[in-house]
Amino acid sequence: MAVIKKTPAEIEAMKEAGRISAKVLREAGRIVKPGISTLEIDQFVERMIRMEGGIPAFKGLYGFPGSICASVNDAVVHGIPSASVILQEGDIISIDTGATVDGWVGDNAWTYAVGTISPEKQRLLDVTEKCMWAGLDAARVGNRLGDIGAAVQSIAEAAGYGVVREYVGHGVGRVMHEDPNVPNYGRKHTGLKLDVGMVLAIEPMINMGTHRTKVMDDGWLVCTTDGMPSAHFEKMVAITEDGPVIITTEPDHKRPVG
Repeated sequence: MAVIKKTPAEIEAMKEAGRISAKVLREAGRIVKPGISTLEIDQFVERMIRMEGGIPAFKGLYGFPGSICASVNDAVVHGIPSASVILQEGDIISIDTGATVDGWVGDNAWTYAVGTISPEKQRLLDVTEKCMWAGLDAARVGNRLGDIGAAVQSIAEAAGYGVVREYVGHGVGRVMHEDPNVPNYGRKHTGLKLDVGMVLAIEPMINMGTHRTKVMDDGWLVCTTDGMPSAHFEKMVAITEDGPVIITTEPDHKRPVG
C-alpha cells in the first residue's frame, strides 16, 4: 500500500477543488424535484463545474459517461445519468460528483429527498449522514482505519441498517482513487495508522435492509439485493496536527467535526 501524504501547501491547494465540488453538489440538490431527469441534473452539474473553473472529475473516469453518479432509491452507487430516469415524488437520490482543479481532485456525495419522503427514508438519510460525520471525526492522528469503519458501522447497525461491504472510501489526491481503501466497517484500533498529510474520502453507503448488493446489467449501477432503499454521503477530509479538516466544503458551509 503506497499512501501519498500531502504537504500543508498541497492540502491548501486541494481546497479549491473541494470548494467547487461542494458548491456544485449543493446546487445540484437545489434542482432535485419531481419530474426532472438524472441527465438534466448531470448536464447542470457539468456546466457549473466548468463555469467555476474545474473539470468534471467523473466524466470518462474508467469509461464512466457522466459528470455525476445518480443513484435512486434502491440504487447504492454508480448510476449512469439518463433522460429516461425521471425523479418521482417520494424518491431519494444519491448524487456523487467531483471536480479537478490544477490537477487536484475533489470528491463528494449527498443523498437528497425528492419532494416529500416517508419517515422511514428520512431516518435512513439522517442516520447515514450521522455515520459520515462520525467517520470524519475519527480521521485523527494516532487513530487507525478501523476506528473510522467502527464509528460508521456502530451507528448504522444500531439503527438496524446494513453497511455495504463491496464499496468503500479511499485516499484522494491527483487521482480520484488512491490508497488506502477506507471501509465503512471494522474494529477499533486495527488497520493502518492514520498520520498527518493523509487525505481521505469517507463515504458511508448504508442500506435500509441487507448490506448485500448486486451490479446491474449495464456493468455500473449497483443496487441492494432486497430492493430496499440505500443512502450515500461523502466528504473528503485531511488529517492534520490540528484535527480533521474538511476539504469538500465551502467557506460559509463548514460544519466542525469533533
